[in-house]
Amino acid sequence: MVNRTDIIASMLKGLSVIEAFRAERPRLSIAEVSEITGLDRATARRCLLTLHEGGYADYDGKFFTLTPRVLRLGMGALAALPLAQLVQPWLDQLSEQIGQSTSVSILDETEIVYLARAAQRRVMSIGLMPGSRLPAHCTSMGRVLLAALPEDEARALIERSDLSPRTAHSITDPGELMERLAQVRAQGYALIDQEVEMGLRSLAVPLISSRGRVVAALNTGVAAVQGDAAELVRLYLPSLLRVQAGLRRVLA
Repeated sequence: MVNRTDIIASMLKGLSVIEAFRAERPRLSIAEVSEITGLDRATARRCLLTLHEGGYADYDGKFFTLTPRVLRLGMGALAALPLAQLVQPWLDQLSEQIGQSTSVSILDETEIVYLARAAQRRVMSIGLMPGSRLPAHCTSMGRVLLAALPEDEARALIERSDLSPRTAHSITDPGELMERLAQVRAQGYALIDQEVEMGLRSLAVPLISSRGRVVAALNTGVAAVQGDAAELVRLYLPSLLRVQAGLRRVLA
């Protein structure tokens, strides 16, 4: 049981004032905030002026508007969420938007580990879910993550990998794989055409934190029905990059 003496009532009042602002009402007067929050006018005024003093609100003498500084409050909370929990809503929305399955994974030695997934339709013979593992060297997310490593570290992982071909399209030469990683590093995405499984193509981009560190990879996997695998870049890369940009603001 929380002791009521430990509660800072004024802080709760200030938060309710922040919550009073909405997309449909970005500019509010003291009287309007008082009415929306149920606070008396004097309290609403003190809260608004405090937000203004702290740089969280602009004031033109009559109306208050929140400033971008208030985003720090939400971004800090989002950044504290576990990665899988943080990215899942983004995956769900992206998958609905493009009509394809999407996933996020991290690198674990020579394999990728799926953290989150939004499935539209099954395009692989095996079912993928959080915790599933695949070889890094022949997957789009794996190549993105390997490309983010120092070159000598990436080479060492490839040399420790089982490069046995999974399909007729699999690249098994370490030198050629390193060339592919250099290409991924230069272009900012990885495109895989039926190297993991026949009939499967995938496109991945790195997920980069606000500090510029690659923390995971995001991809979409589709059935190989287009004549040219490069068509995936035109169709899906802009959407992947939008999610990449959005998550960069909240990933620590």
